[in-house]
Amino acid sequence: MVALLAVVAIGYVKRPVWTPHVDSMVASFRSDRSASMHQGHAGHDAPEANGYAGHAGHASHDDIGAAGMEDSIKLTELQQKNLGIKTATVSSSDFTKYVVVPALVVGRPGRSKVQITAHASGIVTDIFPMERQVVEPGTPLLEMRLLHEDIVSMQAEFLKSLSRKDVLMRECQRLEKLGADVVAGKRVIEKRNEVDLAKNELASLRQSLILHGIEEEKVEAIESSRQLVREDVFTVPPYPDAGESPSLAVADPQYHVQSIKIFRGQTVEAGQTLMTLAEYSQLYVEGKAFEDDAIPLVEFANRGQQVTVIAKGADGLSEALSLRVESVSDTIDPETRALNFYLALPNSKGAEAFGNSDQMIGQASSAKQFVAWKFRPGQRMEVRIPSGEPLENKIVLPADAVVVDGPNAFVFEQNGDFFDRLEVEVLHRDNRQVVIENDGSLIGATIATRGAYRMYLALKNEEGGGFDPHAGHSH
Repeated sequence: MVALLAVVAIGYVKRPVWTPHVDSMVASFRSDRSASMHQGHAGHDAPEANGYAGHAGHASHDDIGAAGMEDSIKLTELQQKNLGIKTATVSSSDFTKYVVVPALVVGRPGRSKVQITAHASGIVTDIFPMERQVVEPGTPLLEMRLLHEDIVSMQAEFLKSLSRKDVLMRECQRLEKLGADVVAGKRVIEKRNEVDLAKNELASLRQSLILHGIEEEKVEAIESSRQLVREDVFTVPPYPDAGESPSLAVADPQYHVQSIKIFRGQTVEAGQTLMTLAEYSQLYVEGKAFEDDAIPLVEFANRGQQVTVIAKGADGLSEALSLRVESVSDTIDPETRALNFYLALPNSKGAEAFGNSDQMIGQASSAKQFVAWKFRPGQRMEVRIPSGEPLENKIVLPADAVVVDGPNAFVFEQNGDFFDRLEVEVLHRDNRQVVIENDGSLIGATIATRGAYRMYLALKNEEGGGFDPHAGHSH
């Protein structure tokens, strides 16, 4: 042990002497290893050696690119899956630059929500639907025992007027039967006038009851049965007139109970909100643009032109929608200088599992029906307002297809198991798309549209000694 410690101490003291020799040996080993790897890869340029044709025209994979690394990487099918590689064939298209503005899904004022309010004071005796349950027009929502003094007294007065009218009519009929020889004609006329006054009074009381929330059918029931209405049943109102373009494809309208504000046995007052119904078959996308965008937005609205809206789904994927500009606000926010504009958003019913039930939303479950809409108020979106002249005959790729490293930008072309790095010229880039110059060399080629940056990290990692499928991933 003493001798070993002595050797270590001497080696540490003499390290300026032996360190350069060790560095030289390591450098020589790395050079030999790199040459060996390139020799094993040299057959890649021969079509017959790799089982596919058309790659012989590519630059040798021993070449070093502008970024100081190899221009090609070989990936097995499993490695491609681990890196999340997706490929597609390149084609040319036109591209129009745009301004991205934030937007929010909102309801249509006066259309998307209906408040069910108490027209008189009373006690809630029964509540029929559940929250989020689908309800159809005419179906009962809740039942309430009326306590409002005006309605009770008005019904009593209505019954009194009915009795008085009946008495007057019988008296008038009796006098008419006696004949003019027994009863003076003036007296018969007076009774007839009294009957007309009683009818007018009844008509007035009938309208008052209707104005106080008693349905016309119930007023007729009071008249026929001569009994007061003690319970009032609230029903679902008819669907509002859409008033939209008939060409707008939307789902069938459907109410659902958004919220219930009361409970059984609760005493409510006139004007109090009892329930809120929602109908989301049509919504708006409310965008906030800059003041300078007012002119093109108004032009889009006048022409009924559509713009692209990006909606993000629950799985994180984006969906591009083409929506019509319906209207533009006539005022600008003095603080944010933002201009609100509105796009017509047709909605559709989703098919998602509800709770632990095997049923799907929109299907009957335990005699009750629920619905989930694809778009909901409060959902965030992006609106792309076109600006400038379109770029014609360019290559438009997903943002993940192009790697930008300082002044260099490149894509990866697939040739069998190999992916070759090709430099490109970027004309436009945003968080979703990249537009590159079309020089004709990429048209028809198969490139990686997803996972290009991971391959870039793998190439950099390969420079330091072998391919690491976890390149760029740290724990």
